[in-house]
Amino acid sequence: GPPRTRQLREAEEAAPVFQYAGKAARRKDRVFVWGFSYSGALGVPSFVRPDAGWKKPRRIQPTPYRLETEEKITSAACGYGFTLLASNTRDITKVWGMGLNKDSQLGFQRSRRDQTKGYEYVLEPSPIPLPLEKPQQTRVLQVSCGRAHSLVLTDSEGVFTMGNNSYGQCGRKVVEDEIYSGSHLIHQLKEFDSRVVQVVCGQDHSLFRTKKGTIYACGWGADGQTGLGHYNITSVPTKLHGDIAGVNIIQVSSYGDCCLAVSDEGDVFGWGNSEYLQLASVTETTQVNVPRHLPFKIGKIKEAACGGTGNVVLTEEGNVFVWGYGILGKGPNLTETAVPEMIPPSLFGWSDFSPDIRVAHVRCGLSQFAALTNRGELFVWGKNLRGCLGTGRMEDQYFPWRVTVPGEVVDVACGVDHMVSMVRSF
Repeated sequence: GPPRTRQLREAEEAAPVFQYAGKAARRKDRVFVWGFSYSGALGVPSFVRPDAGWKKPRRIQPTPYRLETEEKITSAACGYGFTLLASNTRDITKVWGMGLNKDSQLGFQRSRRDQTKGYEYVLEPSPIPLPLEKPQQTRVLQVSCGRAHSLVLTDSEGVFTMGNNSYGQCGRKVVEDEIYSGSHLIHQLKEFDSRVVQVVCGQDHSLFRTKKGTIYACGWGADGQTGLGHYNITSVPTKLHGDIAGVNIIQVSSYGDCCLAVSDEGDVFGWGNSEYLQLASVTETTQVNVPRHLPFKIGKIKEAACGGTGNVVLTEEGNVFVWGYGILGKGPNLTETAVPEMIPPSLFGWSDFSPDIRVAHVRCGLSQFAALTNRGELFVWGKNLRGCLGTGRMEDQYFPWRVTVPGEVVDVACGVDHMVSMVRSF
């Protein structure tokens, strides 16, 4: 007989659907997360507390997982077990936090059960209310996270700091026995020679770069990481001198206790911890407390990233150099070097057939590295602590490996055991 409606419907449903991306198709901005989930830093509650009987908790997410976000995220930062996401929107909510909150590094996150208490773990992206004077005009430009503190940079209301201030890393006076858990305190910093254009958290110190190209620092200085010529703590952001005096700094980086800065002329400067040969080119000691020019003969430097034990720089030619200690990306035999070594460009996809592929950005977590190419591809290497590399395997990665992400990777933030990337769909 004639085909029944049901059969027609089933055939219709089984037929493949072809979606052609026309010129007008909107590319969507998305966020992907991976690594260790039990801190809450990935922002996916069902990984920690399964939302269905058949689901198991997912302690580790070893490949990129799409995180639903309300807004287009324009800046992301990974702290030690927590994450900040920011959008440069004019909407009231501009910053979200998730993960560990024992020091109120995500601000006060009111408990639903007990209104007087705050959450110590936040499992999904939760709004962080900033005490803005003009919440409908001011935009958030950038966020950064340290071991237990966070910095939020705005376009017109300075820098907001929150979380642990035991060493003055929030840029305010250290209060003896201050209780950070459940704290409502968000501090505003404004006293700089010009507008702050970049904020960077090290482990327990903070760096601020201004429009004039100067660097300010505060926080823990026992390794010289504040660069102020001493090893004490500093609770007021103070201007750095040394070899960067009068130099226009265009980028600064830190994540552990070592710091790197890049000038507009392509020079690189370093200060702080050198236990892992990070600054061995200028010192035989394990600490440098004032910015020193690192006399590398590798061409002009465009960008630097500073990890816990290893560093990476990107030159204007698009070459990637690594030095320090640990898994540096040139195979299992290179574990330490005081002199930058180049990672062969072929490992980032360059070849005679693809001669225009370049590395565009380099990033560091505590013991892992990331590189973004001009084609929006993401390469990672280093220690794969709790699946933080996103390779789908649990093994460490001794040379750059491409992470499979559905889209063009615009930026990536690396933590201790998790990563966040901003991706534009194809």
